[in-house]
Amino acid sequence: MTNSEKKQLQITACKVRMGVIESTYGAKAGHPGGSLSATEMFTYLYFKEMNIDPANPKWEDRDRFVLSKGHTTPGLYSTLANRGFFPVEDLPTFRHIDSYLQGHPNMNTVPGVDMSTGSLGQGVSVAVGMAKGAKHTGKTNRVYTLLGDGEIQEGQVWEACMAAAHYKLDNLCVIVDNNGLQIDGNIADVMSPYPIVDKLAAFGFHVMAIDGHDFDQIEAALNEAKTVKGQPSAIVMKTVKGKDISFMENNAGWHGKAPNDAEYAQAMGELKAKLAELEG
Repeated sequence: MTNSEKKQLQITACKVRMGVIESTYGAKAGHPGGSLSATEMFTYLYFKEMNIDPANPKWEDRDRFVLSKGHTTPGLYSTLANRGFFPVEDLPTFRHIDSYLQGHPNMNTVPGVDMSTGSLGQGVSVAVGMAKGAKHTGKTNRVYTLLGDGEIQEGQVWEACMAAAHYKLDNLCVIVDNNGLQIDGNIADVMSPYPIVDKLAAFGFHVMAIDGHDFDQIEAALNEAKTVKGQPSAIVMKTVKGKDISFMENNAGWHGKAPNDAEYAQAMGELKAKLAELEG
């Protein structure tokens, strides 16, 4: 990746974060923390990695993405909007009664959403089915799914992982957003899923551990995943919940809370300053 490519991804990620704040502020509800921690991965997948067409969201041969941690729609919607699937100007209608942008992904109303999700553990199971279906029909598209580290406390996640390895789904990439916090606090205190890397490896995955805010590491891991044959891949990315908003970083309280007027102004001020620096 060239320096100019990396800078453009960083600029895009900053704009995606601005959309997260705009949508949750407009809704007076939502989940900013885990949306902000996954922003670099959202950005890389949709702007560099996946074979997709915003003008044809239902293109049969497209790569698929399943947001298994379905509550982090502010991050997904902002990414889709910035990628051209629908207008960025619609983000502030998030969760409004008459909006197509509801709190969990709806494949029937939102262009670019490949699966309706929200009940934790079910998204990764659907992604396994998508990957198995692609294999069965001879398709070469890839399937990506993003899980929360609190989500992997769900038993269904591990049933899905066992199936993925059993069927040798090397077209599947499972991504775990390890920001360390869930709605009730530190994941290690609530119900520790550690050691995440070792567990996924034991379930038959080719596992990579990366810094989820480093585009070079994201690119290297996703490229490596495409070379793996005969087993699914997993990327465990260490991230910061609430990344790039000073008062949200590493604060479990921002798992599912919207900014008020003063917090909105501060968050947007910080992001606009970062954007100006990146574009300068």
